[in-house]
Amino acid sequence: MNKSFLFTILFAMSISVLHAQQVIPLYSGAIPGAKPTPDSYVENTEVRQNGTLSVTKVSIPTLTVFTAPQNISTGTAVIICPGGGYGALAFSHEGIDVAKRFNDIGVTAFVLKYRLPSDEIMIDKTYALLQDIEQAIYLVRKDCKKFNIKKNKIGVMGFSAGGHLASTLLAHYNDTKIPNPEKISLKPNFAALIYPVISFEESVHAGTMKNLLGSNPSDELKHYFSANSNVHRNTSPTFLVHAKDDKSVPVENSVMLSNALKANKGKTEMYLYEKGGHGFGLNNPTSDVDWFTLLASWIKREKL
Repeated sequence: MNKSFLFTILFAMSISVLHAQQVIPLYSGAIPGAKPTPDSYVENTEVRQNGTLSVTKVSIPTLTVFTAPQNISTGTAVIICPGGGYGALAFSHEGIDVAKRFNDIGVTAFVLKYRLPSDEIMIDKTYALLQDIEQAIYLVRKDCKKFNIKKNKIGVMGFSAGGHLASTLLAHYNDTKIPNPEKISLKPNFAALIYPVISFEESVHAGTMKNLLGSNPSDELKHYFSANSNVHRNTSPTFLVHAKDDKSVPVENSVMLSNALKANKGKTEMYLYEKGGHGFGLNNPTSDVDWFTLLASWIKREKL
């Protein structure tokens, strides 16, 4: 089959899945810290050479809702942050596909299409993404009855740079960057971080840091955005997955966070693959171990 034709089919299938789901605008009014979006800054969705869906130039953030079947719903929910180095969103294999797996175990999933940091559309890009994930958990918890979920069973999940975003909320949920008149808790009840970027101080993924903070960030900002330096005794239970041979985001990122959580008497579990590299999504082709099954067992065991 012609490759371009195959990509066209995959693209159409991916778009049809998105259209079948409820998509919620993250903000009902003005987007905080946003500049008027230039006509040249247009959101783009495409199928990459490996068949995955990539979204770039996001200026209007949304949540795509994947509701768990009522007959198996556990009341648990998770907000999923796809990766992409803060330059794109790997929306299918680190978003849609994962949401479907959660539905299979009775968990309602929300795929977060967060803004990508850009001076073109943001007054200050530094905290814009943190605002988006805070707003996501605010909306999901505020409307928990509508989604048939429990307000004390809402987690966050992230892959790669999306893991960095989720870990930033994990560490700084009390640093509210959005309007929250009801004072709804922005603390996730658990986190799942898959080959995450964690530290901007050690084992740094330079591209992710540059996209978020610019070329020469201050030591203060690098420290703030290094979750391992900011977790504490009350940090939520965290599940980590990484491959030891990851050359894009060194495994030390997950190890540092795990060690920091243990040092603060936090709950954490980590699974490390011997091989697999980076960006494998749900399926690590080098191993028979299904990390998602391990995660599902952990969620059930911890009663999350």
